Amino acid sequence: MSIWQTVATPAQLQKMLEGTMDAHIDVRIEEIGDDWLSASMPVDHRTTQPVGLLHGGASCVLAETLGSIGSNLCVDRSRQVCVGLDINANHVKGVTGGRVTGTTRAFHIGSRTHVWHIEIRDEDGALVCVARLTTAVLDRPGINPTADMQTPAD
Repeated sequence: MSIWQTVATPAQLQKMLEGTMDAHIDVRIEEIGDDWLSASMPVDHRTTQPVGLLHGGASCVLAETLGSIGSNLCVDRSRQVCVGLDINANHVKGVTGGRVTGTTRAFHIGSRTHVWHIEIRDEDGALVCVARLTTAVLDRPGINPTADMQTPAD
């Protein structure tokens, strides 16, 4: 059973990244399943440290992109939007080239926060980074979240 309230293809999600940091560093939305999604990113001059290793900040960009997209697919986008609130990442293996792929799954989908688990792996499938992203679920401006509720008569 799918957790998504919004159904989207990888191509539709990719289009949303146009003109963003993700497009600049060539993040590619790869696949979407019933409760997960994945994206890849190159390990090249845009995403490495001066010593040639994948930059931890680039891994965080990929992780936050995946979790944020996941969160936004889990809400009614006409009423709410999800944004990153906290990210934690452990960088467990250095990578010097190729592409890395991140996959995210939800730990928690609440009414005001979501928590996402993201694993980033190299082309051989070795774990490079494990991250956790918490997103805040915000009401869109002008939306009254209690408008559909009835108030008791005096």
